[in-house]
Amino acid sequence: MINECGEHGYFRDECCPVCGEKGRFVMSDYEVEKLGRTMAAILRHGKFDLAMDAQGFVEVQEIVDTVREFNSRMKWLRPFHIEALVATDPKGRYQVLGRKVRATYGHTIKLDLQLPTDHIPLRLYYPASPEEQGIILEMGILPSDRAMVHLSATYLDAERAGKARLDDPVILQIDTAACVAAGFTIERAARTVYLCDRVPPECIEAAAVPTDPACPDTE
Repeated sequence: MINECGEHGYFRDECCPVCGEKGRFVMSDYEVEKLGRTMAAILRHGKFDLAMDAQGFVEVQEIVDTVREFNSRMKWLRPFHIEALVATDPKGRYQVLGRKVRATYGHTIKLDLQLPTDHIPLRLYYPASPEEQGIILEMGILPSDRAMVHLSATYLDAERAGKARLDDPVILQIDTAACVAAGFTIERAARTVYLCDRVPPECIEAAAVPTDPACPDTE
């Protein structure tokens, strides 16, 4: 659930992690999940065909008005619910700018996100099936069901992402400096997710399991 502490803002817990106060109720776990799925459908996949700028931003109030109109079970939705979800999202999947909000990754629609390109780790990671591995090492990584290639900050992040669709993913390692030198910009989308239009094969190799798979290599 999400609550709000008058002093420390929104948090996802029974009590504020800073002062220990219970705070004001904002959303239940069910409502958080429902709103998250709805926002993903709108901001990543263009549901309801709302006005979206080139960077993927949509007016928060327009989302609220549209969802309340089309979903009788979400008449409770107000702009502060969206702000609370974004502020407490553990993966950093969304960004609020003024009165607008956008998803930072996971899009199936092509956008010019203009995300930060600094502080890119020296290595990023990508999960593949054993059958895909040979093709990728020969042809590179291309977008499949998403508009851009999604890369993970650590071996462990890639393994977790891969296990959402594969029983035993093979983890590939990307040399980010070589990728950028080849002309393919890498952008920081969230805490553990990076985006690229394409990764050429010469920048990819099979990753060895690191001693600390959760620790990224940064510049």
